[in-house]
Amino acid sequence: MTGYPKINLDGALVAITGAARGIGLATAEQFVAAGACVAIGDLDGGLAKEAADRLGVRASGHDLDVTDKESFAAFLAAAEAHHGRPLDVLVNNAGIMPNGPFLEMTEAMDRRQMDINVHGVIHGLRLALPGMIERGHGHVVNVASLAGKFPLKGLAVYNGTKFAVVGLSAAVRLELEDTGVSLSTVLPSAVNTELSSGIDMGALPCVEPEDIAAAVVRSVRSRTAEIAVPGYLGALTKTVPLLPEGVMRRVRHLLKDDAAISAVDPAVRKIYLDRINKQ
Repeated sequence: MTGYPKINLDGALVAITGAARGIGLATAEQFVAAGACVAIGDLDGGLAKEAADRLGVRASGHDLDVTDKESFAAFLAAAEAHHGRPLDVLVNNAGIMPNGPFLEMTEAMDRRQMDINVHGVIHGLRLALPGMIERGHGHVVNVASLAGKFPLKGLAVYNGTKFAVVGLSAAVRLELEDTGVSLSTVLPSAVNTELSSGIDMGALPCVEPEDIAAAVVRSVRSRTAEIAVPGYLGALTKTVPLLPEGVMRRVRHLLKDDAAISAVDPAVRKIYLDRINKQ
């Protein structure tokens, strides 16, 4: 995308939320490989620091609760202080994905999803953008999901949070016009991480966290508004809404779109659900 000041990743400061594992960690690794300095933020601050130690002197690990605006502000301030430069790139990656029939989900977990998946992104945008706009330079990546375009049974509230992030990102990107600051939304399919562990997604394509990380890093150069991973699914999200509902239902049945309810290994899934329930 033309019209944005170039961001040279060599020495740039990148802050990533939820980066002690999964997509966030893979993204931190690829940014460090590209020469950037990376601040790893995570609710598990100890794990974030361990990850940073493995990545070397260009990385730092920090405690971060994205649902708490003050915690988020402290994370960004600590990142800039540690690396001695202002923030160039923010990656809003933190998110959770509990699964189950909508009527069986708890109100507490509904709120938890909204707080992390939606308000966590809002906090990051409101804290990072003013400084970037003042400098006329910067980039934000919101890691959403193709579930923000294509609803799935058993993930109703998760779908709702990702639809929210897609819409939020599109609107904020419009408001950033002529500021020199860009915003990209990355839309992964099912990813082979703990987030989807124990769910057999059937015919839905499964990608690796490194694939998402590569898309995030590429977005700093392209500044593309939305990036689907794998790419061909981006086109499908535009054509699927045009299909008659009856046709779409048959396609969904073939794809086993109820996998988050019907194709779950309870023992494997319990490990992830227990962790997010304890947070």
